[in-house]
Parts: sequence; C-alpha cells; structure tokens
Amino acid sequence: MVSRREFTAIALGAAATAKGAAKIDPNVHGVMVGAQSYSFRDMPLDKAIAGYKEVGLGLCELWQGHVEPHDTGREALRQWRLETPLDHFKNVRKQFDDAGILLYAYNYSFNDSFTDEEIDRGFLMTKAMGVKYITASSTLKAAKRVAPFAEKHKITVAMHGHSNITDPNQFAKPESFEAALAMSKWFAINLDIGHFYAAGYDPVDYIQRLHQHIVTLHIKDRKRPADGANMPFGEGETPIKPVLQLLKKTKWKIPANIEYEYKGADTVAEVKKCYQYIKDTLA
Repeated sequence: MVSRREFTAIALGAAATAKGAAKIDPNVHGVMVGAQSYSFRDMPLDKAIAGYKEVGLGLCELWQGHVEPHDTGREALRQWRLETPLDHFKNVRKQFDDAGILLYAYNYSFNDSFTDEEIDRGFLMTKAMGVKYITASSTLKAAKRVAPFAEKHKITVAMHGHSNITDPNQFAKPESFEAALAMSKWFAINLDIGHFYAAGYDPVDYIQRLHQHIVTLHIKDRKRPADGANMPFGEGETPIKPVLQLLKKTKWKIPANIEYEYKGADTVAEVKKCYQYIKDTLA
C-alpha cells in the first residue's frame, strides 16, 4: 500500500508540469485510479500510452507484454531479457513521463521456468524504469526463489492471483497469499477482486483485513463459479462498488487499476466505460 507521504508526492506531481506537459491526475475523489496496461494488450506500447491519454488515466501498472517481444521462442525470450541494455527500460519510463502518466509498477510474472538470472534481471529492469513495485502472476514454488532477490534489491513484489483453486502451486486462496507474506517482508499482494470473488471469496472483507499488505487492486467484474465469465463493469457479480467505496471511506492509498478483459469491439471505448463506471461510483 502507498504510504501517505508517497501519495502526497504523487498528488503534487500530478498537479505539476514536466517538460511542458501537464501530468494526468490519477486521483478520483481521493482514490488513485489507473489501469493495468494488459487492458490495451491489442496495441503496441506507444498506442497503449495514447489510449491512456485518450481515456484520461494517469497511472499505469505496466504489463511485461508491452515491453518484451512476442514473436519469439522461450530461450530467445530468456536471452532478450538477459542481454537487452537497461537503457531500453529507461526509455520506456521516459515515454510515460512525457505523456504525463505515472508508471507505478512493472508486471513481471516470475514462473517456474525462470532462471535465477532472469529473476535478477527483472529487478534490474524495474530499477531502470524507476518504479518501486513488481506485480507478478507467479507460483508459490517460484516465489520461494524470488524472495532473496526481492530482499537483495529492496523492491516489493506483489503476488497476483487467479481463480484456480485446485492447483496448490497457484495464487488463488487467501492461504496462498499469506504463505507468500510469510516468505519475505518484501512480498505483498496484488489483489484481483474479480478473480478473488470468482474463486469464492469476499474481496471487501479481505481488503479490510489485509489492506496494509496490498500494493494494488485489479478491478474487473466476473461471475461465479471459478470459471465464470468476465463481464462489463456493473453486469457481473463482483462487489466493485463496495470495494471502491471502502477505499474512499478509509482513505487507504491502494491504487484501483482497471483490467479490461471482457469481450468488446473497441478497446479504448470499453476502457472509457470502465473508467466512467468507477468515476460514477466514487462521485
């Protein structure tokens, strides 16, 4: 969770100007609202950034798919991660700065196939982009290997969960997140309220109890059971409104990031609808 000092710095920065370009204010009635750039997964990075600007979003959790090559094999991707100059990632940060968008976290999903060198490199990439948080769709097995690197680099890694409650290696149940918290003081939670709800749990209650360990939320609407559909905001069963109202009431500085995953004809138009739903809820 963002500290009050960090939140104040973000708020002041959003109201200031940099290199002649106004910052886009991510604050909506006291709640930080942004998007996981996976929402714009059908676009290259420059088009995704343009999408953020068109929607009016001032905070980004950057999906690794917007940084890494897609049309390559596993070993080639590993080599790309190890050999790409860190200036490449500094330039990624510059693109967001020039657009007036706060780059808040890098989504680098450690899995069981990662070598130690790939794990370490992810932290170096994150440092080069000047962000403090990594979010990761990881596994419990991989998390054990990531822990010493998080401690080495002093970067918080927030584990993202899905709704697969049958595989004990996956992050889905509350117990899996709490197992990660016990591994390292540098581990935290990236709670996807749609997946968490579809898995059978109450995100409102969980946020109330674990808010101090939550770095960011993913906001999406899903139906139960665990394989329930992604839906347009307000048409599913996920308690989006109570979650947002909780953040507004408590003033907990946890960014609420849109993750657009349901089917729609036009990405930017659909993300606009998601953002409008959030703004209406917080008004």
